[in-house]
Amino acid sequence: MQKKIPLGASILLMLLAVIVTFQITYVFVDNKYERKLNELESGVDFTLYSKLKAVDNTFRSLYIGDIDDAALLDNVIRGYVAGTGDAYGQYLSADEYSQLIAQMQGDMEGIGILAVYNSDYSAIEVAAVMPDSPAMKAGLQSGDLIVMVEGENVADIGYYSAVDKMQGSTGSFANFTVMRGDSEKERIDFSVERGPVTEMTVMSRLYEGNIKTDNTKIGIITLLQFTEVTPEQFHQAISDLTAKGANALIFDMRNNPGGELNSVVSILDTLLPEGPIIHIVAADGSEEVMSSDKEELNLPMAVMVNGNTASAAELFSCALRDYGKAKLIGTQTYGKGCMQTIIRLADNSGLRVTCKM
Repeated sequence: MQKKIPLGASILLMLLAVIVTFQITYVFVDNKYERKLNELESGVDFTLYSKLKAVDNTFRSLYIGDIDDAALLDNVIRGYVAGTGDAYGQYLSADEYSQLIAQMQGDMEGIGILAVYNSDYSAIEVAAVMPDSPAMKAGLQSGDLIVMVEGENVADIGYYSAVDKMQGSTGSFANFTVMRGDSEKERIDFSVERGPVTEMTVMSRLYEGNIKTDNTKIGIITLLQFTEVTPEQFHQAISDLTAKGANALIFDMRNNPGGELNSVVSILDTLLPEGPIIHIVAADGSEEVMSSDKEELNLPMAVMVNGNTASAAELFSCALRDYGKAKLIGTQTYGKGCMQTIIRLADNSGLRVTCKM
């Protein structure tokens, strides 16, 4: 007589069979992938390059999706730069590199602002607005904090990604949100059409307020940043002011984020006596010195600075102070005692790398 199996036991046995089957399948698949990984990693010395190659081989063998090689390479390099710990390092795609070089040469397309990172609000701070630029016509102001770009929070996507999204060609629009004000900050939405920007990095005027001595005329020169066009504009400002009778100078370096080294050295050479301007120390300890010649501008000078005076602007300010040419007025500067060199790669992309100065 055949022994009957109770219904409950039958269901239990069926469940056990399913579970056993699943476990066998899982172990088989797991072993299959493990064997594949062992094949890929066999004999690999896990240095930086070999491990990256192993990861690449693994994904190409197992990943179900498609891999965009160009996007992958860009992001791998961005990750590498971030992993080095270089706080000011940056990978620039070919388009980003081209835009940066154009900006340094004074040939720009965009909305026409100078930007710095505001760590208190994790935002893009507008350090200055270019004269006659789309940004000025739209009503942007120095001190505005850009907190959203194209619907994304700057704090979430990061400063450099947000700056990238702010850039674009003539005729396209930059959409962003600004916080403005001291206590309760007002939020303002902007949609600004990008266009050609004539980069004015130097602005000058005669001081029009009351002064104690009638024969003193103070020229005020505001340097927004240092690019290839800055020395020519600076020398023109000096010429214009002295022609109007200026016999003392105030350099306004507030909110100047820095810029191109040769530019600031050229300007300092005009102002300083003979001697070293900057010592550049490479990673191997070798040193390069850039110096000024004997010719100098002999006028009373002062330099206005604040917490956003950074990099080359700090070099400018400290050099005038150290040579006894000018007094510094204002608050503590940014404190960026390093400089970046920008290297063009073979595919016309670029790297920004920090070195000592």
